[in-house]
Amino acid sequence: MNWRHLEIIDGGSGMNKIGFLISTKENEKRRAILPNQLLNIKNKDYLYFEKGYGDDLGYSDDEYIKQGVHVLEKKDILNLDVLCDPKIGDADYLLDMKDNKILFGYIHAVQNQKLTDLLIQKKATAIAWEDMHYRGRHTFWRNNELAGEAAIMHAFTLYGKLPYDCKVAIIGRGNTSRGAYRILASLGADIAVYNRKTQKLLRDEVGKYDVIVNCVLWDTSRTDHIIYKSDLKNMKKNAMIVDVSCDLKGAIETTVPTSIEDPVYTVDDVLHYAVDHTPSMIGETSSKVFGDVVARYVDFIIEGDFKNNVTLKEAIVIENGKIIDERINVFQKRP
Repeated sequence: MNWRHLEIIDGGSGMNKIGFLISTKENEKRRAILPNQLLNIKNKDYLYFEKGYGDDLGYSDDEYIKQGVHVLEKKDILNLDVLCDPKIGDADYLLDMKDNKILFGYIHAVQNQKLTDLLIQKKATAIAWEDMHYRGRHTFWRNNELAGEAAIMHAFTLYGKLPYDCKVAIIGRGNTSRGAYRILASLGADIAVYNRKTQKLLRDEVGKYDVIVNCVLWDTSRTDHIIYKSDLKNMKKNAMIVDVSCDLKGAIETTVPTSIEDPVYTVDDVLHYAVDHTPSMIGETSSKVFGDVVARYVDFIIEGDFKNNVTLKEAIVIENGKIIDERINVFQKRP
């Protein structure tokens, strides 16, 4: 029995055309799928790619077309049933999107009330990559590792010290922290890891470290922080915080998400790095990771039976303009 049969609950009906859009987020090089990853998709005739989709990674439109898919202008892609974009929650074309579309990508509606209001207004259905899990593991777990790896590599080019010159605290024990740990360890850093039970201890020991790396998936119902602004004065001189999770006023009270073009800022003499899409800097590797996952699920979406697939059904955060994920209501304090 293969993975597809393991996840199916019952059959579905209807066929959807999926449009793959080039992300409009700054410096976003990742693509949802690469040409050679289309090989085993059954319904390739229902896949449509924006013209120039693979250009940033060196893949031509012809390479996609040879796999049996279609290439269209962006305006035509936006008319299709399903829109797929890794950073669709940051897309600027959603305002012009027609009603009743299905969105497939990282949505992050829980933290974005403006986006949620728009999706409700547009009667959209949102299948959020951040909420896709298979038997307890995040399907995009490798992308989370890449976030940690890329953040460390980029942040240290801006810091002025190499990891082997630093004592580093990592907050968290998930996939993102594992990626950060891998790079730091390979470059000789002196590393300590703090988990949920020892988060408060870190505030007492914050002065030990040159660099603090936050990789905690922040619970949006929490109103506290792990590192407060008042803690910065107790940190080492010329210390750096690398907030890979980069939740606005989340685990790190002083975090404000930044961009690849302008990645750092300083608060009370502590350098802060908080780029919110670090894997885009390693676009080829990240796209391969995305494509391996996307290729497993597009046939469910095309065939209209995605609600009968456990992983996809549980990732629906908004359906036909109605909030499904109650965390959205809690975080945004909706009536």
